[in-house]
Amino acid sequence: MKKMNFSLALAILMVAITSFVAVAEDHNHHHENNAKQLSLNNGSKWMIDKSLHTGMSHIREEVMSNLNAIHYNNFSDKQYDELVPVLEKHLTYIFENCKLPVQADAQLHMLLAKVMQGINKIKNTVDKKQGAILIVQALKDYPTYFNDPKWQVVEH
Repeated sequence: MKKMNFSLALAILMVAITSFVAVAEDHNHHHENNAKQLSLNNGSKWMIDKSLHTGMSHIREEVMSNLNAIHYNNFSDKQYDELVPVLEKHLTYIFENCKLPVQADAQLHMLLAKVMQGINKIKNTVDKKQGAILIVQALKDYPTYFNDPKWQVVEH
């Protein structure tokens, strides 16, 4: 029952983010200055827990192991379709296990929203590569805002 409730909550969150993204993209030029952005904790990176490192590292590994094929347009629609549930599994792990203080958690949700937007683009658009680019951007943003000493920098 708990797993079903979490799955339902995750599905609702993804629908909400998808709706938000669609509205935001339509009206982006009107509201650029009002958009919420990731920020530091009074000039310092946000602390993380082990589960966040684990989940983000798994997402990084999945994307980076396929990045050359994605970059050079050699990643098929089938491969994208196979990548989506793997990335969703790692996101679910983060949502189920990560326990951060409220303000850090709010920042994390903004970062993960970008990952979810990327997954949504992979699932629902012709140019799936743009979804992968959003995920790579989130992976590059992660060490800027979160104190993960074991993080391997995304270079691309």
